Amino acid sequence: MKNIILLPLDERPCNFDFPSKIFNGEKYTIIRPEHLGQKKTPASYEFIRDFLLANIEKADAAVISIDTLLYGGLIPSRLHHLSEEAVLERLMLLKELREKNPQVKLYAFQCIMRCPKYSSDDEEPDYYELYGKEIHHIGRLTHLEKLGMGDADELSELKAKVDPAALKDYLDRRAFNGSFNIRTLDLVEDGTIDFLIIPQDDSAKYGYTAMDQKTVRAKIDEKVLNDRVILYPGADELGMVLVSRAINALENNTPRVYLKYASTLAPQLIPNYEDRSLNETVKYHVMAAGCIAVPSLADADVVMGITAPANEMEEAANQPANNINYDVERNMAEFLYFVNDCLKRGIPTAILDNAYTNGGELQLLRVLNKQGILMKLAGYAGWNTSANSMGTVLAMIVNNMYQNNTEAKQNFLVERFIEDFGYGAVVRSYVTEHILPQWGMTYFWCEEQRGKAANAVLEELRKFVKTEMTSVADKVTVEDIFLPWSRMFEIGLKATYKAD
Repeated sequence: MKNIILLPLDERPCNFDFPSKIFNGEKYTIIRPEHLGQKKTPASYEFIRDFLLANIEKADAAVISIDTLLYGGLIPSRLHHLSEEAVLERLMLLKELREKNPQVKLYAFQCIMRCPKYSSDDEEPDYYELYGKEIHHIGRLTHLEKLGMGDADELSELKAKVDPAALKDYLDRRAFNGSFNIRTLDLVEDGTIDFLIIPQDDSAKYGYTAMDQKTVRAKIDEKVLNDRVILYPGADELGMVLVSRAINALENNTPRVYLKYASTLAPQLIPNYEDRSLNETVKYHVMAAGCIAVPSLADADVVMGITAPANEMEEAANQPANNINYDVERNMAEFLYFVNDCLKRGIPTAILDNAYTNGGELQLLRVLNKQGILMKLAGYAGWNTSANSMGTVLAMIVNNMYQNNTEAKQNFLVERFIEDFGYGAVVRSYVTEHILPQWGMTYFWCEEQRGKAANAVLEELRKFVKTEMTSVADKVTVEDIFLPWSRMFEIGLKATYKAD
């Protein structure tokens, strides 16, 4: 049994629970803190420090969220007023961990602070409710001006609409966090950190995040760390991806992945909330997970099917798509024929369902259900962003290669079907629009983690399983639902599958 420490990005199930659900088995144990913070409330640094120091000597690998270590979590990283001295002391804890266990493989990830294009303070400072859209646009115009493509008058007019104190607070924190993106590179350079991923959360081609990315990339080039530090879109999947990398390293193996696209044009698609073509992000994720993409099925250990459209990815709640190219420029019949053929030949096959954002493709579920192959897949994910789902599928692929934790695999696979197809594509919007208003609740405020809203979701998901997952419904139990941040964006789900 080998031990892998995980310090998650935050307490949401995708970060806190998914890695344990996937990888805990007969060969590997994920060691994680008993608790973290709560949304805007940061995790205790003292608790994190004690947890890491208590477990590092028995660890074979460690996966560390730098944002949690330094700031107490993803959301607190956007809100803190910590001193440089305090944060530097926290960063230097990694050196102490290395000294206590010189042989441990230490993998880390650290976000470049995002800049959402909408006005909401749900995950940002309070003033982002008033000025969020404007701050995002200021960043975009500032970037364009630096490139000689901007409009100085428009930029000045826009800045005049934003409270100067709010803009200063935002930019000061960006600069502070950015300086620690650079300082973390020093720990890669001196061997404290073996491998670092710097993801961009909700990234775009122009703006503050893109400018920060350029600064960090220049420093990576200067230090010649290109083989040990990579940047790409993502965030909530990184714990799973780096645990995958850790396990592949411990197994001394590089799984070979064949990529099967449903659309010839999909590799060039720029997915929602991301800044580059899909295939570039796929290659980064596959490599980051310790795998390699191969051009021939004959050379592959596993197949990852990719359902992305040819252009203009739509939201899952709005399906079927208005974009005709979902049908014309995607050959789902041939894609599913290929998947079935691989399964018949015993080739492990998983599906990255990134046809839509924030949920799975219902027609895909209906075909898989009718064909009776839902539980034959080696992995499936279709939640939130394309990158989030990608990392989840790769983690399921990697675990599938080394462990026989069949019950856990089946339970997590069923949970993905229920949450990604059921909640993301159907139940979330239905409950938000038709049930919450009668209780005075909204998408962003459901009063509590467990209560009327969660119970309504549970009831609707049980209905969904009975009506849309008929091939397995009698073997599936949806046991529990909660709303981690008392809102409708994400759920915590416990479901089980009992095979014959």
